[in-house]
Amino acid sequence: MRSTLALRREVATVCRRLYERGLVAGQDGNVSVRVADDCVLVTPAGFSKVDVRPGDLVEVSLAGAHQAGAERASSELAMHLRIYQRRADARAVVHAHPPTATAFAVAGEPLMADVLPEIMFGMGEVATVPYVTPGTEALAAAFEPFLSTHDAFLMANHGATTLGPTLRTAHQRMESLEHAARIILGARLLGRVNPLTPDQLRTLVAARDLARGHDAHTPPPTRQGT
Repeated sequence: MRSTLALRREVATVCRRLYERGLVAGQDGNVSVRVADDCVLVTPAGFSKVDVRPGDLVEVSLAGAHQAGAERASSELAMHLRIYQRRADARAVVHAHPPTATAFAVAGEPLMADVLPEIMFGMGEVATVPYVTPGTEALAAAFEPFLSTHDAFLMANHGATTLGPTLRTAHQRMESLEHAARIILGARLLGRVNPLTPDQLRTLVAARDLARGHDAHTPPPTRQGT
């Protein structure tokens, strides 16, 4: 496992990139990384992500107990911890408010994973989590039905969350989610969205499972919309 200092620096870098790419604004968003089985580093509450420095991060236990850091942990800490508690493979979580992807969430429109190979291979189906008041245990609980089967989530009227085995992967998934949303919106404006065929989806799912070391027998996702 990488050193805590290296992970702190990586979190600060990801925060800056989220800001530079317009995926967060103001105090939006939060980032965390697991540094041990029972220890998580998370961004502090009230900070613009562009201002986050390695020393600003807060160290908490998997149960949420404060362990180190002068700042207060992000208000979305419960959501991050719930993901780590349910997914042993999750080593990092990124929550942001990517404008186009969030527009899909506000409109109640699912993001179609069966359109772009990069999305199907890189993160699979994108779950839509029903709206719950941000920063609450109830929001963390709302993720429960989706956590075992999804790596990316639209949050109704709120934003998006991605997880990954590394912080790099979680961050890349957030960028890809927004990029896909822009492409799909553009296709809709042009008047047509052509989904991949079931056979094409099976090939992508099999390749994804193989890359993750799983048995490649997952059926293709059902159509979610047009």
